[in-house]
Parts: sequence; structure tokens; C-alpha cells
Amino acid sequence: MFSVPDVLVISVLALLLFGPERLPKVMRQAGRIMRDVQNTSQAFIAEMERAADVEEPPKG
Repeated sequence: MFSVPDVLVISVLALLLFGPERLPKVMRQAGRIMRDVQNTSQAFIAEMERAADVEEPPKG
């Protein structure tokens, strides 16, 4: 994924961009967004699997 120097560079950039006061709030919001995206994708996959398991009515 990311190496240690990559994470350090991203961390320093985030600190400079948002500042030490806003950074925790921004990170919490990012975490919530990631959790919502993950939950939505899991729900979508579960719904697609459920729909695929439904038997098709017999033809004729």
C-alpha cells in the first residue's frame, strides 16, 4: 500500500493544510465517510448476492 516515507509525507502535508486544530475533526469526518462507503458497498454486494440466489420462475 503506502511505505513509511509516503505516510510521513502525507501526514506532514495534512498537518500543514488543515492545521493542528482542524486535523482531528477532518480525520474523523474522513473516517465516517469511509465507513459509510464501506457499509453501502457491503449492502449493495449483499443485495446483489440475494438477488442472484432468487430462483427464476419456470418458463412455459
